[in-house]
Amino acid sequence: MDNISGKELKAMSMEELENLCGRLRTQIIGSVMENGGHLSSNLGVVELTVALHYVFDFPKDKIIFDVGHQCYAHKILSVRADKFSSLRRRGGLSGFPKRSESEFDCYNTGHAGTSISAALGIAKARDLSGENFNVIALIGDGSFNNGLVYEAFNSLKQLKTNILIILNDNGMSISPTVGSMHEYLEALKNDVEERYHKNRRAGIFERFGLEYDGVYNGNDVAAMISELKKVKEKLKDGSVILHVMTKKGKGYPLCEDDPEATHGIADSCSIGTTEYSEVLGEKLTELAASNDKIVAVTAAMTGSLGLSQFFEKYPDRSIDVGICEEHAAVLCAAMATQGYKPYYAVYSTFLQRSFDGIVLDICSQNLPVTICIDRAGVSGADGETHQGVFDLSFLTFIPNLTIAVPKDISEFAAMLEFSATYQGPLAIRYPRACSHEFGGNNDIEIGKWEISQKGDCSVAILACGERALTRALKSSGCIQESCGKAPAVINARFVKPLDYRMLEGLKESNIVTIEDNMLIGGFGSMIASYYSDSKRTVKIFAYKDKFIEHGNVEELMDSYGLDVNEIVAYIKTLI
Repeated sequence: MDNISGKELKAMSMEELENLCGRLRTQIIGSVMENGGHLSSNLGVVELTVALHYVFDFPKDKIIFDVGHQCYAHKILSVRADKFSSLRRRGGLSGFPKRSESEFDCYNTGHAGTSISAALGIAKARDLSGENFNVIALIGDGSFNNGLVYEAFNSLKQLKTNILIILNDNGMSISPTVGSMHEYLEALKNDVEERYHKNRRAGIFERFGLEYDGVYNGNDVAAMISELKKVKEKLKDGSVILHVMTKKGKGYPLCEDDPEATHGIADSCSIGTTEYSEVLGEKLTELAASNDKIVAVTAAMTGSLGLSQFFEKYPDRSIDVGICEEHAAVLCAAMATQGYKPYYAVYSTFLQRSFDGIVLDICSQNLPVTICIDRAGVSGADGETHQGVFDLSFLTFIPNLTIAVPKDISEFAAMLEFSATYQGPLAIRYPRACSHEFGGNNDIEIGKWEISQKGDCSVAILACGERALTRALKSSGCIQESCGKAPAVINARFVKPLDYRMLEGLKESNIVTIEDNMLIGGFGSMIASYYSDSKRTVKIFAYKDKFIEHGNVEELMDSYGLDVNEIVAYIKTLI
């Protein structure tokens, strides 16, 4: 599909616009099936996006996509159609809005709930500068559960500025949308024919300073153009919330039939066999059979985190809080005070939002909450907003928290067994898929490491997690082959507490650490601090102090600090 200018799009007939929607879907499906990406959510907003580009004047007008799962059609319509085949490839288009990529992307997004705050900030800056353009926040009903949305609402009247909020209501986040706000939106949709009841119920938005306008079919391009023209006029006098209904996966039966499973599509080069999330779901379900205090908690990602089986078998002990990660942490802490054993499953990148609850609610009260941190380490093609490379750095300094990092799925299952009787805060972090099974000893004892390979030189490699251990053993093999000697390799399966007895007893004078985490504040930093008063040298291999772009996982790990060739070259200088 060729690039289309805004002028060309505005000159199209309604028939041509509908044809354009079909072409957009074809291009989105083709690129996502090849490169991976978010499919169902993008297919659902094609007509709405075309209507927005028809009525508004981008990039003069500004649009902020909440999360960014629905920005693909916008990218194609903003002079990037010829580059769309590079989606999520290193050096190609990002799967999320990115200011450095195009002037049409006015604000980077990747986590839910930020769009309305960002829209208010841009609109206020516009007013202060005496400029004249429209600011639009496009947010889904799943993101609408996030508490940041209501913090932004509280500022709307105070800031005395005008924005358009488009509520894209498809009944889904990744999993089906849950909660009281979802029920409220459902009531508004059901009152389409009862204008009086709908207007009365919509009063909550008016109290925040928003004129409510809805509900409309967001998959009808003609209806959307007509309504957006009216709304554009209303924005001259105040802020508006436009409530539209769309069908997630619209136009592609595979997605329409199962929008949750097709929310995200893996790229054609994905590696790995069993996913850690599968093991979490199976083992937690097994443990819950003999322990009625076990509770599973997720923030709108039940299936993605492997908990569908648990939720089906133990619905009374299954809690989906919606996209409210900090609330999930506090909820788990409170349940633990009453004798329950909560397991909070969450992606590493979203765990950042729970930080305050982890510090003050879980750890300061020393409560037995187990945090299962999925997608830890480099996640790949989703880019900067989704790389799970910060959790070790922001967790290691929290008192009372034990941090475990399994080397493979068998050790992960053993750690979950261990967690069932552990009486303190515990975090277990792991990547998406398991690519290796290392065997060895899976007897889990807090703060105890495992010698994966004995050495016969002056170097010991301490590796935490599957990816790090894989690189450690590969490096050791290369050195054995070229030098006739091999470093010791240690599976540092507990990052906190460290195995102080082993550290003290190591005969090697040169220590190398490898971790799937940022260099600053992580595992290697703890080892370097421990040995700071000794004569041992410590070299840390971890990610550089940079945000990691999108691309292939293995390529990114090599480029940002975990290249086996660099590890081997360094160790050779020691032996």
